[in-house]
Amino acid sequence: MPPKSDPHAPGPTAHQVQFLRQPHPDLPHLTVWGIRIDGTDLRTLVADATRELWGRELDDDDDTPQEREEFLLRQHAPLYFDVEGQAQAHFLGDAQRGLRHEVSGALFLLGCPCGIDACWPLLATFTATEQTITWSAFHQPDRPQWGELPLGPYTFLRAPYEASLAAPHHLAEDPLAPSHEA
Repeated sequence: MPPKSDPHAPGPTAHQVQFLRQPHPDLPHLTVWGIRIDGTDLRTLVADATRELWGRELDDDDDTPQEREEFLLRQHAPLYFDVEGQAQAHFLGDAQRGLRHEVSGALFLLGCPCGIDACWPLLATFTATEQTITWSAFHQPDRPQWGELPLGPYTFLRAPYEASLAAPHHLAEDPLAPSHEA
């Protein structure tokens, strides 16, 4: 008789998460929390997931292809937390008021580049077990017509997730910051 499998054990689709600390875009003495999934900045994954959706709304004559791509990559910003330990609690599902969607209960993973996270957040359903953390049902509350974004779900092994959260990778600058080349 084959051994019973653990129904709570992660399947072969476990993803890798890396939490990042990087300078705030407007206040470099402050740091924000970025996220990479399987080595790719979450903002890049969101750009890919929303490219077609934005294409239905934006006028091709208004922007160059480069401007459009910059818009897609910068439609969200990493989150800023002003209290020590607040980011760890947030990304473990204990989000403070204002960083959890009041209607759906979804967690903010990215905020708005204007500095007011609730202005244009990226939301995801947060599910935790003893062994895994899952982000799923990504959506943009200001575009209900988009429905669930074609992004994820992402299931992470809990131990490496918590380790990355406890010791985020520090960056000297935002990897998606605009290039200042002439």
